[in-house]
Amino acid sequence: MSARLFFVLLFLFCVPKVRAADLPGIPQFIDEMVSKHQFKQDELVQVFRLAQRRQAVIDAISAPATLKPWPEYRASFLNDRRISGGLEFWQLYADALQRAEIQYGVPQEIIVALIGVETTYGRNAGKYSTLDALTTLAFDFPRRADFFRSELEQYLLLSREQGFDLLKVQGSYAGALGIPQFMPGSYRKYAVDFNGDGKVDLLHDPVDSIGSVANYLKQYGWQNGKPVTVRAVAGEDNCVGSLAEVHRMAEWLAAGVKPDREIAADMKARLIDFTVADGKEFWLAFGNFDVITSYNNSDFYAMTVFQLAEALRDAHNQR
Repeated sequence: MSARLFFVLLFLFCVPKVRAADLPGIPQFIDEMVSKHQFKQDELVQVFRLAQRRQAVIDAISAPATLKPWPEYRASFLNDRRISGGLEFWQLYADALQRAEIQYGVPQEIIVALIGVETTYGRNAGKYSTLDALTTLAFDFPRRADFFRSELEQYLLLSREQGFDLLKVQGSYAGALGIPQFMPGSYRKYAVDFNGDGKVDLLHDPVDSIGSVANYLKQYGWQNGKPVTVRAVAGEDNCVGSLAEVHRMAEWLAAGVKPDREIAADMKARLIDFTVADGKEFWLAFGNFDVITSYNNSDFYAMTVFQLAEALRDAHNQR
């Protein structure tokens, strides 16, 4: 071993871990949880002594996948592996998916696609300690500190309700949990016991996850039978104001924006565009598209869920 390599390894092993307890704001947060929710102070002090501030979490949230060009981002999720995995998941949980569609009005393929994009149908639910991730972001990521501080509060409450071991649960770098990657607050608010066993388990149970995804989308305004998005033809200079503005279809049609199928004149949509190899694709995005963005606030994300759902539906119907 070279001397240089020896000293690099020595440095890596000797660098002290950054304890979460050393981050400013932790003592005040503990006091608040004790007074507001009747947690035991000595137990929370011990928990945060064991929690770690993770630089990898800061790095990951600072460089999200949606920064990739659209074709590269899309290819990461819309491929043979996701489609074959989705068909297998659909076949395995066909009864639950059909029941969820009937009860909540959300198409089965949308539920399957969303779980497929989030965790490859439960196979990759995340490798980060949820406690570490939320603590790091709540007290060392100023841009969204308030949001993650709230989610840390929700995680502590959720763990108490569900009997989680705070130090063992793993999820995404942003603190999302389980097969459908619900944030703790969404877990407490929208998760349902869809298999009727008396508990809500998104960490391990696909049936609860299916019902919970459908309930989440329904609660955010999913409209049964309404379109998500359609391709459109639009010129450079014939759009109505900003692409981000919502207009009725009659206005888009009057401005020369032509959808690839007939849409009711009173439906509202915004026009979005994606850069592809030969220029731009234009799409009219309706309310259901924006419901998907409530899960992840990205047009790339919502379009990927939609297009994977379409591919899954077509493949499923051909069986």
